[in-house]
Amino acid sequence: METQGNKSKAMLVHLSTFAQWFIPFGNFIFPLVIWSSTKKDSKFIDEHGRQSINFQLSIFVYTLALCLIAIPIFLFTIFKHAPFRAMMHDEVYIGNDLTPENISGIVILAILAVVLFCFLKVAEFFLVVYASVRASEGKEYKYPLCIPFISGNNQPEVQEAEETVAEKEKETEIQSSGVQSSSNESVEPDENEKA
Repeated sequence: METQGNKSKAMLVHLSTFAQWFIPFGNFIFPLVIWSSTKKDSKFIDEHGRQSINFQLSIFVYTLALCLIAIPIFLFTIFKHAPFRAMMHDEVYIGNDLTPENISGIVILAILAVVLFCFLKVAEFFLVVYASVRASEGKEYKYPLCIPFISGNNQPEVQEAEETVAEKEKETEIQSSGVQSSSNESVEPDENEKA
């Protein structure tokens, strides 16, 4: 069972991604700072922090892919009718070829890119709010279509802590078995003496 403080910290990691509306790259900076300073408090905060940062990185990759597809097509459609000589000699070119039939591809591409980007941002908003609610309830949450850039198994600090705990458990087992064997040795000579 998670404490209320851990639930609040996990929720704050998710909600801090809304800083992107006020500060450029705030959706990466604030969750990363909060997560890195509180992840050692509990695995619950660590898991929610990784999910939040992975989701923001995934949204960034999806937006970048959308731009990499839309911008070259947009530029090609604009410049395919411009003569090369006019571009090289800084001549003003007023395109007579920019008729509705020729620019329909640009308009369709622009509308499609804007709709997809808006859908991505609306989905991001609602998913972050839902993840925050789940964190405040003390439940795990995994974002859909989230690329796992940061995984929990590759963290050396966690692995070192787990190894230290495992070593301490082995030492305790050895000490407890040593105590049992010494008590058995003291009992065995008594039995031998009686026989």
